Amino acid sequence: MAANFGLSLVFIAIMVASMQFHGTMAQTTHIVGDASGWTILNGGAAAYTTWASQQTFTVGDALIFNFTNRQHDVAEVSAAAYDPCTSTNPISLATTSPATLALTTPGTHYYICTFTSHCQIGQKLTINVSASATATSPPLTTPTTPASPPTTTPPSLTPTTPTELPCPPTSSPTSSPLSPPTFTTGNTTPTPNSAAPSFTAVVPAALMAIGLAFLNF
Repeated sequence: MAANFGLSLVFIAIMVASMQFHGTMAQTTHIVGDASGWTILNGGAAAYTTWASQQTFTVGDALIFNFTNRQHDVAEVSAAAYDPCTSTNPISLATTSPATLALTTPGTHYYICTFTSHCQIGQKLTINVSASATATSPPLTTPTTPASPPTTTPPSLTPTTPTELPCPPTSSPTSSPLSPPTFTTGNTTPTPNSAAPSFTAVVPAALMAIGLAFLNF
């Protein structure tokens, strides 16, 4: 496991180094004046203006000034100091060639030679630096409206009314009161048997028998 962990660290280190190398290669190095270098040209300041118009300067790029030591130098100055070629209080000053100046901020940058009369003769440069690609915001694009999905009717959240069973028809009530129901009890009087002797016939016979019994006494 330790070997795998070590290999992972080596792989990560290689990736980081590759990214840094790629970032370095993406920067552009501009040699001021090309083969002529940083000196007093026949065209004066217009010669450097023409050279700068053919370049694209971006934050992260670098300017290289090639000149003869102790005969020239390069100073970055403010806009107010550029036109009158004021060399006091420069932003930066390089006296040894080749001088590499990094472009770290966007905007207009001004460079002059501080040796006597060199700036007035035309040894001066103005460039415009744009923001780096990583610092600029991507262009805004109008998002494409996605196609609307087919509209589907969502299921109703209202509880479904259960099916009602039909009620039996009811008759309309009448004005006459209903007769009470007739109930049959268990102690019903049996119908007298026609074969049994009649009560009226049994009683005289019994009285006659009683009377005959007294007569015999």
